Amino acid sequence: MTSTSDAGGAAPILVAIDGPAGSGKSSVSRTAAEQLGFGILDTGAAYRSLAWAALRSGIDLDDAGEVAGLLDAWGYAITLIGAQRVTVRLPGLDPIDVTAEIRDPGISAQVSRVSKHPEVRGRLNAMFRELVADSGLPGVVIEGRDVTTVIAPDAPVRLLLTASPEVRAARRAGELPGLSQAQVLADLRARDAKDAQVVDFVNPAPGVVLVDTSDLDFEQSVQAVVDVVRHAQEGAR
Repeated sequence: MTSTSDAGGAAPILVAIDGPAGSGKSSVSRTAAEQLGFGILDTGAAYRSLAWAALRSGIDLDDAGEVAGLLDAWGYAITLIGAQRVTVRLPGLDPIDVTAEIRDPGISAQVSRVSKHPEVRGRLNAMFRELVADSGLPGVVIEGRDVTTVIAPDAPVRLLLTASPEVRAARRAGELPGLSQAQVLADLRARDAKDAQVVDFVNPAPGVVLVDTSDLDFEQSVQAVVDVVRHAQEGAR
């Protein structure tokens, strides 16, 4: 399980961004990272890739032991700079680029089935910390669930990026041709309910900055994140 960046140098500055599905945390985090000159680690890609690998291998996604066993056998790589590429290696097969496949709605619908297992979350969280530590980058924006409270609770910058369900559904509907906003809203509420059984992604933990983007456009949302990071950098000088 490796990144494609070179290791070495001082420990990277960590920016942890959490938030519910459809909050824009992936696109906002990526653009903010580019403006800051940081790398970006999308933790959700690992869970998507694991769900993809389990389905490809015929693993029962609800069986914690089987999913954990798959972790012993797979290989995972993700780029932290530039265009994101995600590669998965299964036993007996050459590495497969799954960058596009893991964004399929059918995979998205299965992610909570693998992320609900505590051992799986614990092992992937350890992998995320290793990827950041070995990145060799000046800073890394790490985004996804559990980031501000479990993966990087000591990060100097922690943000909870959120928006109302209606706004999140409207944004996501624009990315999913063929689905009405009402369908997307229903799916989003269902996913929120599943994810809420695993982690609290609504209320910011102590020390976490809440950024509500309900009334912000994309550029304003990015700027809000960049402003928080730069303010923290200035305070650390």
